[in-house]
Amino acid sequence: MTKRSPFRFARMVSGWLLVALPVLGLAAGPVRADFTPWATNEGGRMRLVFMPPEPDGKIRGALQIEPKPGWITYWKEPGDTGIPPKLSFGENSGISLDRVSYPVPKRIDNGALRDIGYDQPVAFPFELTVKDASKPVMLSASAFIGLCRNICIPFQADFTLALQPAKGTPVEEAMILNAATATLPEPPSETFALTHYIMTQGGRILRLTLRLPEGTSDMPQVIVSGPEGHILLDGINGRFEGDSYTLDMPVGKLPKGYEIKGKRWSILAIAGSRAMETSLAFD
Repeated sequence: MTKRSPFRFARMVSGWLLVALPVLGLAAGPVRADFTPWATNEGGRMRLVFMPPEPDGKIRGALQIEPKPGWITYWKEPGDTGIPPKLSFGENSGISLDRVSYPVPKRIDNGALRDIGYDQPVAFPFELTVKDASKPVMLSASAFIGLCRNICIPFQADFTLALQPAKGTPVEEAMILNAATATLPEPPSETFALTHYIMTQGGRILRLTLRLPEGTSDMPQVIVSGPEGHILLDGINGRFEGDSYTLDMPVGKLPKGYEIKGKRWSILAIAGSRAMETSLAFD
């Protein structure tokens, strides 16, 4: 167990953290082809859900996490502290992880600490590709997450399961995956988009202009993810101009030697019941 403190111990997981804590919730041997058993620890539980492989080798799945009341888990950038979810599959397994998607998070303030994550059950959809979908697929997966309350507990679980080629659509699994997909931010559209962005004041300020959904009167919540571990949360000088909203975001201290040219950052904007995510290309 690790006491919470205002530094990013998520970057330490490749070292002593993984060695010091036991693997919890190990699911041994082949199990059902759609769900793994729940792996549990003090702060909650998690499992994997899968659809059967499609003829083209694509597999849809989701990592389900259920924090216990009072506990939280994290978004892809956890904020001031925390561990983002990580999912991996066995080497030389003929399986590649193509994409992991992240539901819209919330900002959770705890004193001086600002977390970005989830205090309710959440499912992270993902997509795999298997080389030969005509044969049964044996999956070996490892999930690593953080669960925090007054302490932060790194939580790793290994799962093994067999998937059969598709013979119809499993209803319960499809409902879980469809519900997870519905929690994802939307792409830019004519009614909600990033319309302009520029670095000002010698790279110290990122100025953003957003087109907001019609009828938006409250200031949107904006989260910008830069280099790994660097997140912008504090918007200043926010101002409405018709259906547009402009704000400045202090960039803070970037990693030593970081060159922004050619890099891509991401922005998540939350306005009322809608959320939009897109990227910033610094060409």
